[in-house]
Amino acid sequence: MAGMKFEYDEKGGTFYYFLLSFCALIVIPATYYLWPRKTKKDDEKSKRQCYCEPCLLKRTHVNSKDSYSNLKKRATQVVLIIGWVILIFLAYKVSTLELDHVEYDPFVELEIDREASQGEIKKAYRKLSLKYHPDKEGGDPHKFMRIAKAYAALTDEESRNNWMLHGNPDGPGATQFGIALPKWIVEKENSIWVLALYGLAFIIILPIVVGTWWYKSIKFSADQILLDTTQLYLFFFHKTPNMIIRRVIMILAGSFEFEKSHNNEIVERPSDNEELPPLMKYLPNLQEKNKEKPLCFPYSVKARILLHAHFSRLELPRNTLELDKNYILKKCPYLVNEMVNTVAQLVALAYAGRAQHLPRLETVENVMKVSQMLVQALWETKSPLLQLPHISEDMLKHFVTRKRNIRSIKQFASMNEEDRRLLLRTLSDSEYRDVMNVCAQMPHIDLTIKSEVIDEEDSSITAGSIVTATVTLVRKNIEEMFNIDGGEEEEDGEEKEEGQENDNEEEEDQEDEENKEANEVTDSPKRKTKPWEKQQKKKKGKGGGKNKKKAPKQPYKRPVATNGNAPGQGDQNTGVSSEGVEDVPKKPKKEKNSDREDGSESENESDSDVSGGENEKDENEDSHKEGGEDDDEDPEWMKKFQKQAKKENSLETKSKISHSVHCPYFPLDKQEYWWLYVADRKNHQLITAPVLVTSLRDTEELQITFKAPDKPGIYQFSVNLRSDSYMDFDITQNIKLDVKEAKKIENHPQWDISDEEDENKDDEDEDVTDSEASSEEDSDEE
Repeated sequence: MAGMKFEYDEKGGTFYYFLLSFCALIVIPATYYLWPRKTKKDDEKSKRQCYCEPCLLKRTHVNSKDSYSNLKKRATQVVLIIGWVILIFLAYKVSTLELDHVEYDPFVELEIDREASQGEIKKAYRKLSLKYHPDKEGGDPHKFMRIAKAYAALTDEESRNNWMLHGNPDGPGATQFGIALPKWIVEKENSIWVLALYGLAFIIILPIVVGTWWYKSIKFSADQILLDTTQLYLFFFHKTPNMIIRRVIMILAGSFEFEKSHNNEIVERPSDNEELPPLMKYLPNLQEKNKEKPLCFPYSVKARILLHAHFSRLELPRNTLELDKNYILKKCPYLVNEMVNTVAQLVALAYAGRAQHLPRLETVENVMKVSQMLVQALWETKSPLLQLPHISEDMLKHFVTRKRNIRSIKQFASMNEEDRRLLLRTLSDSEYRDVMNVCAQMPHIDLTIKSEVIDEEDSSITAGSIVTATVTLVRKNIEEMFNIDGGEEEEDGEEKEEGQENDNEEEEDQEDEENKEANEVTDSPKRKTKPWEKQQKKKKGKGGGKNKKKAPKQPYKRPVATNGNAPGQGDQNTGVSSEGVEDVPKKPKKEKNSDREDGSESENESDSDVSGGENEKDENEDSHKEGGEDDDEDPEWMKKFQKQAKKENSLETKSKISHSVHCPYFPLDKQEYWWLYVADRKNHQLITAPVLVTSLRDTEELQITFKAPDKPGIYQFSVNLRSDSYMDFDITQNIKLDVKEAKKIENHPQWDISDEEDENKDDEDEDVTDSEASSEEDSDEE
């Protein structure tokens, strides 16, 4: 057997092939994925941008970051260009290399064609042998040997077979392996340095890198939240099952992400001792004297001050506190989401009997309200109209007069264009255009629900069964529902409007002065009903007094029911609001049990019940109807399990891009997210863990599963959709479940087997298996 011989690259030729391949594997994919691409400018989006002062400041701040990103793009381009230069150089170097090994070909040696006859081969051999014979002048012994070898390969049968099989007339030689590495790597003189390099890379550097990464990663959860922060949330939410909003803010400020020893990005400024005390005078209810740890620590008090200043929209020093506030706000959406997950986890533990206190529904909803407050920089008691640009608190007194009662953005959008422009007559045309552009792009959600039990035989809801609620969300802009023009009127229309404003300005001013004291706007959720509102309500309530008395806080919500619905849904909304009346008497009781911050729930709920309601039908009838229509196409069980498979993959691969939120006081570009969950408002309980919907652009279908009550009866639950970015856009829709008694399992006689019979049967089975095994062995022997 022929031996083997290893050869290293002494000239460095084959090493260039290795470098070329390695460089191509890096440069080509990197260019495809990392080469900066120009973003196409959307003219329509630029036209609809808001040009209020806070938005301009935010865009300036973002553009300053863009300069760094532009520098990063240029550096990426330079690195990729250098990589391509190296790749081209290596390709040129490889193309100019001389091949050391040339495949042996006897026809080339004899300088004849492959189709030459034996006579032509002999003639060529004689001619070349005379020319290169070593005894003659100018002879070449090496060339002569190759000629003789070639002639033998073409005339001798054995030599010809060796050449055909092994490429050599003499037969197989030593196998040679070329290694594309420079020879100096394996030389004795350099062996110590090569081993030292390997040891440094794999024994020292690699363990240090892996250890550092592991030590940092074990401190964080999958959502990059500190595990210490999660433990903090678990402790306080378990300690306080019914938590008010200000308490949630206090715990949020106590997150360890804002503490220097847990987060090296935190900057402790000496100027804080001079800038924070004067700021605290403008912020009541800070509770800075709280003695609970870590809520009393300086980092927590500072974060709480900055959050309160953000909610109050106070201006801070740009180079110190403003930077710290922006850093805290960037972290807060992830921390709030972790709070929601923590409360849901405690609810699950309480249902399983592993937690002592069951968190109330108001607690998780207050956490979600804090998310809205963070994005919009508003206290929960403020008017949601302040989310629009150029609208100040002084202007709100014109929204509630004897002629109008505008308290929500949807009511404002449903106004007549002339009345709306007259209401905002103090704004210039460009400011009014900003208001309408922002209002037009705010969300209007259509929510439909279908609840069923996914089963092969019976889809009716029985006691203890798993109910699947299929929720379909349709997102539209408010401009599609109310035909808002976006504030882009023609010049003639503007002139007519200005004329109307001048004619009615004195009348409006006089009316506002008369109603200034009586109709002063207060956004507190516990606002007492004014006497004239009670009179209006009694007049409207003839023929339906009972239902009207049960919802005393909803007189001004009625316009939303007519204007805020999608076409063709007015009857459905009326039906749901009548069904939802059963829960309304419980709301005053909830307000007594909870603190002041919890009171705004009644207003948001009543508004969302009217805008997002749907008349409920019997689920069995719906399932029978759908099954009857499609029985000829697919089996019912196949459809149900296809839906189940769709549910499992519904939220795993979703993107996190939906619609940009108008939030000039939030330092980042915020996308619209929504929490979807089922609740029992009568008992103040959370039924399902909130699902964060991050990709609601147009339409989204989700499935939520929960356990039906253990006792038969008619139960009412609410499906809730809450925004994490906008205030007063939450939707609550009631669903009724007709829970029937579970079918009794028939006890067949063959199931009644005693323990002794089980043992005897097992023994018989063993005997049978032994006999079968022995019979098989006997058959094998035969």
